[in-house]
Amino acid sequence: MWDLVGRLGGQLRVIPGAVIGWDISAALALATALGINPLIVAELLPEIEAVMVHKLNEQMTGNDASDVRS
Repeated sequence: MWDLVGRLGGQLRVIPGAVIGWDISAALALATALGINPLIVAELLPEIEAVMVHKLNEQMTGNDASDVRS
């Protein structure tokens, strides 16, 4: 599953100034090609996607909570 997630960088859906998610159709096709059960991908990927979207948008706006500046 993590191999799939690592390969989805080029499958981002974006609007000006924000990431909105992955292209799930492409993710499912890639999962099938990699031999990953599509049911598992359909169950787990949306949760992983939500975290990814949140973190990338934080980084783009400079509101990354882990980026503590003095």
